[in-house]
Amino acid sequence: MLFFPIFGVIFYSMIDKIRIHLADDHQVLIDGMRTLLNTVSNFEVIGFSLDGSTLYDEVTNNQANILILDISMPKKDGIEVIKEFAKKGYPCKVIILSSYDDLKIIKEVMKLGASGYLTKQCAGENIVEAIQAVANGEEYFCKSVREKIFNSATKDNSKLNKENATIDSILTGREVEIITLIALEHSGKEISEKLFISTNTVETHRKNIMKKLKAKNTISLVKFAIKNKLIKS
Repeated sequence: MLFFPIFGVIFYSMIDKIRIHLADDHQVLIDGMRTLLNTVSNFEVIGFSLDGSTLYDEVTNNQANILILDISMPKKDGIEVIKEFAKKGYPCKVIILSSYDDLKIIKEVMKLGASGYLTKQCAGENIVEAIQAVANGEEYFCKSVREKIFNSATKDNSKLNKENATIDSILTGREVEIITLIALEHSGKEISEKLFISTNTVETHRKNIMKKLKAKNTISLVKFAIKNKLIKS
């Protein structure tokens, strides 16, 4: 059973409410999340789905900002749903909440554009924290998922940059600082405070780093940081 403590409020850009749609085939879990999330003053659960067959239409009709999505869904599973969103281009951010913690699935949904991944074994506080982070343009992984990513990074032989290139020839000193802090799970706000720069500057550096490394998401940045011994696995 999930335990749901109540956390603070965060604003989603200039929108008054973060509009959330829930998709899971267990009504009990839906009811529990609705109860929790509707107590957070800047959250609004505006819909839910028990299967994936009409999920895209439901989300676009109620104009949700964030979709909390299970992988195992009747009629159309979560991966098919994400592919549909990616293909049709509706700007709703997706957070996976699933019983599965297989690294292959995690990588696949992140590659398809999901902004976060939590297992159902994670504490309820992570759900609120994940929504807050994703609403701020960040990615979010619960602890068990992060550990899988970290443990696999040193075994992954895929190349993120030019063959035999050194880190100094790719990133500036400031960019090295920022990618290290990102890999150590610091938020954009925390990085800005540590380095005495604005959050906008942090985001600009982050985009430049992603472009230089041809990285698709935070998983790729973490792998680069581990591979180049900026952090320990």
